[in-house]
Amino acid sequence: MTQQEPKRRSSASLQHQAEHTRTRRRISVMGYLLVLFVAAFLLLLLAYFQQQRINTDTNNALQQSVSAVQSIQNLMADNETLRSQVADLEEQVETLTARSQELADTMEKQTRAMDLFWQVDEAYVRGRYVLCRQLIQSLEDLSDGAPLKSYLPTESTTDNDRFSPAERYQEIFKAVF
Repeated sequence: MTQQEPKRRSSASLQHQAEHTRTRRRISVMGYLLVLFVAAFLLLLLAYFQQQRINTDTNNALQQSVSAVQSIQNLMADNETLRSQVADLEEQVETLTARSQELADTMEKQTRAMDLFWQVDEAYVRGRYVLCRQLIQSLEDLSDGAPLKSYLPTESTTDNDRFSPAERYQEIFKAVF
């Protein structure tokens, strides 16, 4: 054995050790890269699922917002409809109030005309012609554009086939004047 042989052995052994060490290092680097790749993949997968959950939550919130907006729009439309109905009803109330006032005025004039008519008839039947003419004059006077005699009923209110108040008035008027 020469001196070179131990050197060769030691160099061969060193080479052998170096080759095996590199393989271990290569395996550990590959393992490390594999772990990093798996961790990165898991992080990407986690980020994807979180984004999906956020999207779902956002969609739900948007749907609720759309639903709320639709509800508000429906309420506003109902409110506008109700305002329109209130305006129509107020107009109807005004019309009915005016009409009822007209009817009340007409009824008052009819009552006054009938009261005067009965007084005219009573005065005529009793032969008090001067009083009868005075009362007839009251019926002939204009009351808001029309004489009170125009408010006398033209149909008989009884079933006795007698004159209506307007016909009886005309009969008395012709007899007195």
